[in-house]
Amino acid sequence: MFIQVIQGMCSDEAALRMQMDRWREGLAAGADGWLGGTYGMTDDGQFVGVVRFESREAAARNSLRPEQGMWWEETSRCFDGEVTFHDCDDAILMLDGGSDDAGFVQVIQGRVEDAERFRAFMSQPMDMLHEARPEIIGGTIAIDADGFFTETMAFRSEEEARKGEQMELPPEMSEQFNREMEQVTDMRYLDLHHPWFATAMPA
Repeated sequence: MFIQVIQGMCSDEAALRMQMDRWREGLAAGADGWLGGTYGMTDDGQFVGVVRFESREAAARNSLRPEQGMWWEETSRCFDGEVTFHDCDDAILMLDGGSDDAGFVQVIQGRVEDAERFRAFMSQPMDMLHEARPEIIGGTIAIDADGFFTETMAFRSEEEARKGEQMELPPEMSEQFNREMEQVTDMRYLDLHHPWFATAMPA
């Protein structure tokens, strides 16, 4: 799976959401290989979009469509300044992969020294995590070529997420997690209090 992470400051959320709705209603059907996306705004006005494709090639084909170019030209005007893109071939689903019914999404970003080690840790069975933190529906983890990662964690509600943060992980998992976090730098959390979602319809 390929994930593209899109971020930028936006002072007109309504206009941006309208553009996103236009894409879903008018362009999504022609985006071969598009799987879906998770979107939201932080409290300080930063838009975060985590868009899933079957492959990098599928994402590239979508970008080359003339109608996609016209849509993006209009959509880019909703942003206040530069928009950044992180293209991640190294992308996986965690637990159930999230849900379009989630009421809160936390985005975690940072940089890892050893992407293969980090991916192996995050790809292991998460039975212990699911038992310790049942409020986590699932999420995605995407790592770009420079070791910059974006993780999404979907929850039914922010209240459940905050309660879960106070719970202790099983000792074995806590030890593994703390050891893995030693290689992470520049970590930050982006809270999407009112996320929205889009999912490709089955063929």
